[in-house]
Order: sequence, then structure tokens, then C-alpha cells
Amino acid sequence: MPFIVVTLVAVLTADVLLLARSGQDVGPVRAQATLKQTPLAQRRPQQQQGQQQPPPVTTVQPVEPLKKLHKPNLFVLTPKPFTNELLRKVAKLRGVRALELADAASVMLDGKRVQTLAVNPSTFRSYTPKVTASSDALWQNVAAGDVAVSFVLGNDGGLALHRRVASPAGTLRIGAYATTGFGAVDAVVSKSVGRTLGLPHDNALIVSAPDTNSETLRKAILRRLPKGTQVAMVNPVLPQPQTPTRTWTSGSFMTGEQITVALKAAASKLGRPYVWGAEGPDTFDCSGLVQWAFAQAGVRMPRVTHQQWVTGPQVPLSQAQPGDLIFWRLDPTNPDYISHVAIYWGNGKMIQAPRTGDVVKISPVHTRNLAGVVRVSPVAAAKVR
Repeated sequence: MPFIVVTLVAVLTADVLLLARSGQDVGPVRAQATLKQTPLAQRRPQQQQGQQQPPPVTTVQPVEPLKKLHKPNLFVLTPKPFTNELLRKVAKLRGVRALELADAASVMLDGKRVQTLAVNPSTFRSYTPKVTASSDALWQNVAAGDVAVSFVLGNDGGLALHRRVASPAGTLRIGAYATTGFGAVDAVVSKSVGRTLGLPHDNALIVSAPDTNSETLRKAILRRLPKGTQVAMVNPVLPQPQTPTRTWTSGSFMTGEQITVALKAAASKLGRPYVWGAEGPDTFDCSGLVQWAFAQAGVRMPRVTHQQWVTGPQVPLSQAQPGDLIFWRLDPTNPDYISHVAIYWGNGKMIQAPRTGDVVKISPVHTRNLAGVVRVSPVAAAKVR
């Protein structure tokens, strides 16, 4: 097998944080606002004549215009709320440019356990991708009591815009699609809605430090914050390797036997339903199918698409071999985000778990919004966190 020389792309978001569970059962959240139509957040439906109008329980504050964008580099989760003293410790660290507090927990939405952030829409928007940050209607919807869900949860997971879904606080309206890029966070609500959902207060911190080594800063934060703190790198700033390319020998990759086992494992699940967040053995999402099938071959794969994207070198689609992974960027709210993966089957076909309402199937490879093809290295895959 010829040597393959590539430069690996940096991980968009590293560690997947396990957020605290939230389950307080309180009354429904209701609020109103007049919004403009956008591709990411549609106009809230008008009240029909003759229908009883529920009184708002909170006063909706106007969302401030977008100002300066801040590149988020670290996402910090603590077991207890941040105090002013802890915030000062982080703010004084070299290279820290901006901080944003949020509330974080794992919440049941539409029967799915979804890692959720409660935020101040006026300030948090500055830490999101430009397309998301620029949508006034999106953030006005969040301020008005809606939940914004990631594009994958919304589009592939079946949570359509305007749909109302069950939550610990009654029903919530899906008001926008907004992929923030913070690890496995798939839903954003306002601080006031977060309180009704029972989210812990001020237990998450977003750190912007664009000119500082993210790994060095991560270690410094862990030394200064309480035991149990988790710090994930988001858009990490890391030093350039001394050798810009890496040579992959044939022994770096899966054996023919491993590839056969992984493909047979995936094929054994043909017809099984897609379920967002499912890892098998009876239901799968796209990256869950990859992780499960490769595990049957003894290959330890990370869980989500943007992590699987860096499990080996990229190869041209024309040179794809069975067992390679094919990736797409389909998310209009975060155009750089890797949002879908499939396993190359051979002869121009792939095996995939597409979206809610579909099943695991073999289908032709399509190239629209194609991100690239990756040849999996078990050693590299085991190191991705």
C-alpha cells in the first residue's frame, strides 16, 4: 500500500462533556414577540381569532444587536456555580480575552436526553458561528421563550421549526436551528426558560483566548477551579507541529479482516430505524452506526461526527476504499461543522443511518456539500477525545 501523506485538520470541538441532569417539573413557559422571517428562525405564528391568549409569565427584553464576535476556545463546566472569585481567577489568566456565563444540564426534550445551555441571548450570540450570531430573529425567538436546537437534532432528529415538544417545563416551541459548536450541546434556551427547566445556575463558562495555547490554558484553568471541573477545547489554538505532514505506513490502518468485520456488522443492521443520539444495537444515528460497527472489529471510535473526521488521513473520493468514512458539511447554521458521516461500501455506494423517519440502508454516494473521505487509523482513532 503506498504511503499517504496528509495534514490532519484540527478537531473543531474536543471532549464531549457529560452535563448534569435536570428534571424539575414546573409549568409551561409562555412568551410573545414580533419577529422577522429568516432561514434559521421563522416568524412565530399569529394568535388565531377566538383562541384564548395565554398571559405571558415573563417580560421579554429586546435582544441587543450583534457587536464584536468572540472566538470560543474553551468550554468549562463546574460542579457548582461560578463565584466572582472563581471568575476573577480565570479572567486573570494570560491570554483570556472574554468570558460568558451560561447554565448547562442534560434535559429531556421530545423524549430525547439533550444537553442544553441556558444563556443571555444578547451576549451569548457573540460566541456562536457568524451565520448563527447574525440572525436577529433567532435570538429574539430564544428570548421570547423558544428553544433553539442544533441543525442535526432539528433536521435529522425530526424537531421541525414551529413544532412544540415536551419538556420538564411543559411544552416548548422549536423556534430556531442553531448549532453552537460547543461539544455535544444541542439546545439553547434563555436564562428564564432555563430556570423553569431546573438547570443549575452559572455552572458553565465560555472562554475566548484566541492568541493562547488552548491546552496550556486548559491545564491552568483546571489547577485554579474546584475538583470535578471539566474543560473542553473548542476551536483549539495549538502550536503548529514541527513536521507539517505525517507519513502513514500500511500498518497504520485497519486490516482487511477488520474492514470486512466492520462492513458486515453495519450491514447486519440494514432496516433498523434512525434515532437521534442512538448508539445501537437496535437503533442508530449516523455516527452511532459508525462507532458500533467499527467496535465489532476492535476499533475504538469517538462518538460524534466531527471527532470521527480526525481519525485518520484524508484521501480523494476517487481513491476511496470499502471501510473508509465519508463526511458532509450540511449545517447552514455552522457551515464549517461536520454534520453527517457514512461508511463507504464500494462501487460508488455507502451504508448510512440518514435521519428520523429513515432506516439504515445502502445508497449511492452523493457529493453535494461533501467534506471529504477519511481512511481510519485505529491508533489515531483511539487518541481522539
